[in-house]
Amino acid sequence: MSAHTHDYDAVVARCFEAWNADGGEARAKAVTEAWTADGRRTGPVADATGHEAVTAVITSAREQFPGFAFRLLGAVDGHHDTARFSWELVGGADGSAPVAGSDVLTLGPGGRIRAVYGFLDRVPEGA
Repeated sequence: MSAHTHDYDAVVARCFEAWNADGGEARAKAVTEAWTADGRRTGPVADATGHEAVTAVITSAREQFPGFAFRLLGAVDGHHDTARFSWELVGGADGSAPVAGSDVLTLGPGGRIRAVYGFLDRVPEGA
């Protein structure tokens, strides 16, 4: 294994912890632990840089889909300082998954997320 190999599964798990954290304080803490200080989350809905802005994007998504949680779809694939994975947003009440996407992330120092580039693969009709 080269020096450029990371535990991609652990990195993505920390990303999901931030997206699924309940409450602002827990979410902000999870974002701080997962992302670099200048970390970025960009996608079709928002482009945010820094812990506060990334936390705000996550909070907005969670408010739009209360009672839902983000879940990994398939395996995480990674090489060097880059990983990709797919996810879906699943409703706790009925198990529906109206939103799904694929993300590519790059890593910074300490295996923390430097940037996430998100793509939406499935969205609700009329959204």
